[in-house]
Amino acid sequence: MVEVKADQVMDATGLFCPEPVMLLHNKVREMATGEVLQLMATDPSTQRDVPKFCTFLGHELIDQKAEDDQYCYLIRKGE
Repeated sequence: MVEVKADQVMDATGLFCPEPVMLLHNKVREMATGEVLQLMATDPSTQRDVPKFCTFLGHELIDQKAEDDQYCYLIRKGE
């Protein structure tokens, strides 16, 4: 498997629903199609919200990891 490198990074640690997804939405708007964003969060609700966000808006959720109380996502912006 090829390792995907993030073009941009967003740190939403310490923020609670709905802030991480609101910030994610704003950040993705600024990105070019095909760019990859690494999102770091501590809110467990992002495990549900981020995949739904990607599906609803046509972005690719490349990877999703949970370690201790930290959640990390790699998201490729769709068209």
